[in-house]
Amino acid sequence: MRSIVYDKKGPAREVLHIGVMPDPKPGPGDVLVRVKTSGVNPSDTKGRSGWAGATKMAFPRIIPHQDGAGVIEAVGDQVPASRVGERVWIYEGQWQRPFGTGAESIAIPAERAVKLPDAVSFTEGACIGIPIMTAHRCVFADGPVTGKSILVTGGAGSVGHYAIQLAKWGGATVITTVSSDEKAQAARTAGPDHVLNYKTEDVAARVMEMTGGQGVDRIVEVAFGANLPTTQKIIKTNGVVATYASDAEMEPKVPFRPFLARDVTVRFVLVYVMPRAAKDAAIKDITGCLDKGTLRHRVFKEFAMVDVADAHEAVETGRALGNVVVTID
Repeated sequence: MRSIVYDKKGPAREVLHIGVMPDPKPGPGDVLVRVKTSGVNPSDTKGRSGWAGATKMAFPRIIPHQDGAGVIEAVGDQVPASRVGERVWIYEGQWQRPFGTGAESIAIPAERAVKLPDAVSFTEGACIGIPIMTAHRCVFADGPVTGKSILVTGGAGSVGHYAIQLAKWGGATVITTVSSDEKAQAARTAGPDHVLNYKTEDVAARVMEMTGGQGVDRIVEVAFGANLPTTQKIIKTNGVVATYASDAEMEPKVPFRPFLARDVTVRFVLVYVMPRAAKDAAIKDITGCLDKGTLRHRVFKEFAMVDVADAHEAVETGRALGNVVVTID
């Protein structure tokens, strides 16, 4: 089968190439999926680049990408034969495994291939895994959000875009932050109640004004370290900060006293190691939202397999306003 592969870590244009790999076979509990689309996320580009000094290859050869979508072609033992022909979206395709969704086929544990409604395209299916499951955990890990106020930082990003939608679906009032007019326009497509440009506005002052001086119940945070000065001013007593990234400041100094005084919970979210119950809850809600057409997907661009380096660079440079998808042709 044709596959995107790399044999060493490094810049996308230097290490990614198209190769031929043996066709996979489903083992017990597996399904074999003919992949139609493969999603590219920041964790994929970081894993390939050797980000944060992680330059050692976990496996001699890697087919990248965690997310994707396709059709089940065969099943292993212990999987109902009725699943053959089922359209699915895939999550954790390459987690602790050498071969992800960047190939014509993937054999994967059956629970990681989730039924994709007929009304949802394969391109949209490749957007679901990491972004929506992360967003769901950030929004709902600490209980229902009906009637609560939530700040989603980075509302133009993939996780932020879905977090806004899920929080609104859950009955919350949502404020989001962006860094430009272009990103504000992108964030508004998710339906937040308020959009703030943190480059031109005093976010803390505006949030306190919007919440009647109360602050927000929860924050879905893409830049934990960089935003701590604002966070400590606007989080309510007994509030929750759920963070999934802190790239600009990987070892921030946490303001212990202000957080202690308000009994604040800081939740670190990594989708791959979420409890099974959290993944099942996310899948249940995602399926319900997809069936009802509640979720809107914003695709930046679909790239051909031969242009996978361009796809990775679009994610790495931050120029992709929306999900990046590779069509497996």
